Amino acid sequence: MSRARAAVILAAGQGTRMKSDLPKVLHPVGGRPMLDWAIASARGLGAERVIVVTGSHSPQVRAHAASIVGESSVAIQDPPLGTAHAVRAAEQALAGFDGDVVVLYADAPLVKSESLAAMFALREAKGGMAVLGFTAPNPFGYGRLITDAEGRLQRIVEEKDATPEERAINLCNSGVLCADAKALFQLLSMVKNENAKGEYYLTDVVGLGRSAGFFTHIVEGDETEVLGVNSRVELSEAEAAFQRRRRRAAMESGVTLIDPNTVFFSHDTEIANDVVIEPSVYFGPGVKIGKGARIKAFCHIEGAEIGEGAQIGPSARLRPGTKLGAQVKIGNFVEIKNATFGPKAQASHLTYVGDADVGARANLGCGTITCNYDGFDKYRTTIGEDAFIGSDTALVAPVTIGKGAYTGTGSVITKDVPDGALGVGRSRQVNIDGWADKNRAKKQKAKDTK
Repeated sequence: MSRARAAVILAAGQGTRMKSDLPKVLHPVGGRPMLDWAIASARGLGAERVIVVTGSHSPQVRAHAASIVGESSVAIQDPPLGTAHAVRAAEQALAGFDGDVVVLYADAPLVKSESLAAMFALREAKGGMAVLGFTAPNPFGYGRLITDAEGRLQRIVEEKDATPEERAINLCNSGVLCADAKALFQLLSMVKNENAKGEYYLTDVVGLGRSAGFFTHIVEGDETEVLGVNSRVELSEAEAAFQRRRRRAAMESGVTLIDPNTVFFSHDTEIANDVVIEPSVYFGPGVKIGKGARIKAFCHIEGAEIGEGAQIGPSARLRPGTKLGAQVKIGNFVEIKNATFGPKAQASHLTYVGDADVGARANLGCGTITCNYDGFDKYRTTIGEDAFIGSDTALVAPVTIGKGAYTGTGSVITKDVPDGALGVGRSRQVNIDGWADKNRAKKQKAKDTK
């Protein structure tokens, strides 16, 4: 049986290089705050305890973390004295825990769950500790992993403390470490700050562990998954790495991306096979797309569910609360918000539908709008099955259009239209003979006299 698992997530960095009022670890990658990525990774591995270590300088991070893991699972590092000191700040929150713990970083959101699972498995199989390493063509700035002849880790040396020979090593340290919790905290109590920065390094536990008689093993990942974010430039690099990974996963699962580099996903985008996505499409959080749908170019979609075989766009915007049934057609320059469309309903162009329920096979003509807001409250529009809404119709909610009903083109509909009826809400046309000729002559005379 696998041992119990816990995670300590370090989120105490000040992030001054971000030059932002928003704390660094709350900046999003793939539409999700970086801290949330680390929490999700820990929970995905079955961690029964997840402790977030933050600093006293960031009440916003503390409040955000507490809203997810609970106030008792947030530890404060004050003052900040290095990574080993930060992990020790979590010791009280992990009191009584008997199992393995992994140390993660809130500013490294792309660590793969497969790598973390391999670390736990290796530690359980061989004892000692496990670290996540990677080979870097240009290792400048990274801590180096110093191994023995059998490939076991002897120690980790930071860039500033490394000799020229050690700096030539390209096997690098990600900072992610897995160990028995009790053994880890015992080793942490022995860490000293005798280094170039005068800080307590978590990496020192490797050498201390070896001196105590147990080994540290290496799980090797790739450089992109351990990208740390300390600036806006690095944030963009992490976003680009996430998008490359997500695009590839989509195509490997049976999704066609005509121009992958112009499609942007969120962390939770769900797409069934045989979906086709045209160029320049953006998916915000909360999107789910059914089999065989087609998303045409220049669409912006967030918080929406799209049924099988639906056709969306080009240049459509689907906002949160949108739920589209099978074979729905949403055309160019159509915006939908908090609305449902039954199967085969359609709004082909230049339409706004907000806070509405549209029945199966209903057709919304060009220029249809639901007038859902009176400046104070939102109201709902209901459009029945097989209804036909004439072009340039304004539906003033709350209002119901019955099954199979019609509205006349150019109408302002303020009252319910019964099933099968025609609703017309426009003033009667009046023609004034000769008015245009007289007006034209008057305007020309005024121009000539100037």
